[in-house]
Amino acid sequence: MKYDFETVMERNEDCLAAEKIPFEGVQPEEGVSRINMWIADMSFPTAPSILKAIRERTDKAHFGYFSLSDRYYDSIISWQERRNGVSGLEKDDIGYENGVLGGLSSAVQVLTCPGENILLHAPTYIGFTHTLDAIGRNIVLSKLKRDENGIWRMDYEDMGRKIKENDIRVCIFCSPHNPTGRVWERQEIEKAMQVYKDNGCTVISDEIWSDIIMPGFKHIPTQSVSEDARNRTVALYAPSKTFSLAGLIGSYHIIYNKELRARIRRFEEMSHYNSQNVLSMHALTGAFSMEGEQWAEEMIGAIDKNLSFACSFIDGNLPGVKVSKPQGTYMLYLDCSEFCASKGISIKELQHRGVRKGVIWQDGEAFNWPDTIRMNFALPYSLAEEAMKRLKESVFI
Repeated sequence: MKYDFETVMERNEDCLAAEKIPFEGVQPEEGVSRINMWIADMSFPTAPSILKAIRERTDKAHFGYFSLSDRYYDSIISWQERRNGVSGLEKDDIGYENGVLGGLSSAVQVLTCPGENILLHAPTYIGFTHTLDAIGRNIVLSKLKRDENGIWRMDYEDMGRKIKENDIRVCIFCSPHNPTGRVWERQEIEKAMQVYKDNGCTVISDEIWSDIIMPGFKHIPTQSVSEDARNRTVALYAPSKTFSLAGLIGSYHIIYNKELRARIRRFEEMSHYNSQNVLSMHALTGAFSMEGEQWAEEMIGAIDKNLSFACSFIDGNLPGVKVSKPQGTYMLYLDCSEFCASKGISIKELQHRGVRKGVIWQDGEAFNWPDTIRMNFALPYSLAEEAMKRLKESVFI
């Protein structure tokens, strides 16, 4: 491999993953090292093409007002064409967002009033929950179902019924799905978009994970499945997950529908929410370069190795724990209901056991599914091995 995904980094400055324990009242035991596997950023060195782009810009030694460059827009257009087969994307279709959740918040506030209902799938990304709670919208959940092979599937009948019963006009679609890691097939997206069309719903599609797809799977942009989907959907993207750039801020939307685009942009202009960062702009162009794409492909290989190892280890060594290997993302979603029932313990006690042994993972129940834990495997393989060893010997006992 050309790039380094094995060095264990010292992440002890400006790093939430290393600074915080996502559970109150519990800490790693004395002398036990931390393995940070909770918040969704990477424990890999930043792609060299990004560092190069930022350094070249800082060497210019001026940081006044600026506008997004043509190179910025061209980088997004080229990236979407190379990675997702998107054609016909133009500069006017693209809009800067400080973050995907900020873009989601803006779109929801434009399209609904406080107190209205929004449809989401469960399990549900915790960021959606917090954002909708903050702006006073009500969440209605349509539960995903696991088939005989453990694959998460949408329940289209339930989606349609929930939309009608709750007078829903806006639905949030997560593709690839977080936290389950499902990469939806074209026919699945087509069926979902037909449900939304039949009920007159606008769709906000979070596609921030669209570049982290495991071998053998392919991301299908929601807007690409039909002309109606193209005009019914606000799609949200960012380099921040693919390249772990959350600390630099910077996402973007793609909205083809001119009327919808104008309404959302006007709202954002009036709120003064979006304020671009010049280094973020150059980070994106470095990320979406050909060298950045090569780094991303090697990163996916490293994550696929970690996930394959972890799922195999869990199946063979942690009885009572169910897991499906993610088709996308670097997050693993553990169903621990059988283990907890067999041992007579709560999921909270199990989560605390892990933290005490230095495995800093995340409460999966916050994603609206009981007895679950979410784990981040964007880290060196040696740490993935050590985490699994600790879980077997000291946690799932």
